[in-house]
Amino acid sequence: MDTSYGPVVPTSRAVSALRPLPRDAVTLRPDSLFGGWQARNAAATLPHCVAQLDSYGNLTNLRRVTGDSGAEFRGFWFADSDVYKTLEAALWLGDKSGFVADIAGLLEKAQDADGYLDSYYQVDNRDKQWSELHFSHEMYCAGHLFQAAVAAARSDNPAGPQVVGIARRFADLLVRRFGDSAQVDGHPEVETALVELYRVTGHRPYLDLAARFVENRGHGILGEGRFGPRYFQDHEPVRSSPEVTGHVVRQVYLLAGAVDVAVETGDAELLAAAERLWDSALASRTYLTGGQGSRHRDEAFGDPYELPPDRAYAESCAAIGSFQWAWRLLLATGKPAYADEMERLIYNGIAGSTGLDGVTFFYSNPLQLRTGHDGSHEDAPSQRLPWYTCACCPPNLARLMASLDNYTATGDPGGLQLHLYTAGTFRVGEHAVDVHTRYPWDETITVTITEAGPGPWTLSLRIPAWCEDARLTVNGEPVEAGTGYARLTRTWLAGDRVELTLVMPARLMSAHPRVDAVRGSAAAVRGPIVYCLEHADAPAGVPFEDLELDATVPPQVSRDPDALAPVLLRLGLRARPADTPHLYRPLPAPARATAPVAVTAIPYYLWANREPGPMRVFIPLSER
Repeated sequence: MDTSYGPVVPTSRAVSALRPLPRDAVTLRPDSLFGGWQARNAAATLPHCVAQLDSYGNLTNLRRVTGDSGAEFRGFWFADSDVYKTLEAALWLGDKSGFVADIAGLLEKAQDADGYLDSYYQVDNRDKQWSELHFSHEMYCAGHLFQAAVAAARSDNPAGPQVVGIARRFADLLVRRFGDSAQVDGHPEVETALVELYRVTGHRPYLDLAARFVENRGHGILGEGRFGPRYFQDHEPVRSSPEVTGHVVRQVYLLAGAVDVAVETGDAELLAAAERLWDSALASRTYLTGGQGSRHRDEAFGDPYELPPDRAYAESCAAIGSFQWAWRLLLATGKPAYADEMERLIYNGIAGSTGLDGVTFFYSNPLQLRTGHDGSHEDAPSQRLPWYTCACCPPNLARLMASLDNYTATGDPGGLQLHLYTAGTFRVGEHAVDVHTRYPWDETITVTITEAGPGPWTLSLRIPAWCEDARLTVNGEPVEAGTGYARLTRTWLAGDRVELTLVMPARLMSAHPRVDAVRGSAAAVRGPIVYCLEHADAPAGVPFEDLELDATVPPQVSRDPDALAPVLLRLGLRARPADTPHLYRPLPAPARATAPVAVTAIPYYLWANREPGPMRVFIPLSER
């Protein structure tokens, strides 16, 4: 197959509605939001991750295996996975620093003759290899190595073939060891990695093993563990499971792998199960920001509608996994709902995980931080931290942002489909387009045909579900936009111009009444962006938790190119009457609050970039 593609490329035999574009078919403009994020990732996040791998012992752990270090093992037993995620990011970014070559040499030297590679189990714990699969993460680490190898195969890095060889030796070991086994790893991830390694190499046993792992899960193989089999998604097979449950990252990684298996094997039942579970997650277990996971105890989904904003776990890796799952479902089905969710995630649940400096990160992403919050512990800090004891999220963010351009569009000889709007150029066969937009701050996306081949060709533009007023013109003539995707089929000429306007007024949103934690509250949104109220913008002298939202005052759009974001919102807030000192009291007659004042709300993804302090997305409604 062509090796010039990104992270996910179904084979020509796959039952897939859409096809990813080659990596060189998309160029993001540096002044676009996506282009800026990618540039920051290359200049700051990736070098930071590389430095932390050395500081926190991840590389030293591998050097223990080679005999080049006598230090003790440091970090979690799955610390190798952070090396692999950083390696993948470096490969997508076209590393020129020598990091890829250095890591490839270290891994090759550390790898056992039979292909085994896991620094935790190669020195002090050799007698425990493959015997602790419920928590060992051995195959989870292998999966991230395989995904780095996929990036290596689809890049021109001189060390690429070496990385692929290391990964294949390990993958071949898994096939020999588990090809006829009923076992699974406690942490899914290897499934989707094996499918992609199959797509790169054409070696069918990798796909077969991934399919076996998907089928093996759900039969109680992993035992009870600390949190029970639902934590591992080992309580019921994927095909019959009625709802998402358990550890969120495990769940979304498993289902991303299930989609990969389904499209490559033509398994409609398995794909339908993945779609059913998607519906389960989105119907009652997903935050307004796209975040998932309401329980810190087991990093898990809660009960239906259990979505407390201040206790939201909403792990960054879960948002990334959900984004990857959505992308696979989009490719498989072509349904716009999956692109809509990718958009919500990238602008809110994912973007908020990284600070403006590119070197600080959130592990969990709450929707509310209270006054007096104790942020001294890394499990729930008041601001982003440079690194974590369990540092799975920063390198995961690095690898996603490194390949972000690959998720914006799809195409084939018959047309181009634009899913995530950003300024840049896109090429499919004999056709090329230039997209000019300041989306999501501005409403208009202008697409100019710069090169056109002969005959009919279809340009498809996504109409987000949140947009109630979409306006479309072709060369100045109005065209019906419709819903889902506006599909424009014609014989195009260079210079033809399409203009899509997605009217995005500021709106107040309430949650389903069963979400008890935010009943009687509302959040402000504009287009795909969720906004929040942060302490730095609150009126002086008013306790933050005493601010209430006057829903009779429409939110106003405020534009300031020098502000924290180009588009802010102005909300009408009131100060609630002073409370009594009692925690509980009889329900009094409603008291008249103060007159509303206009207070600035910022995009949620930008909170905590100023001094520490309280924040909230859902604001209690004033009784006036």
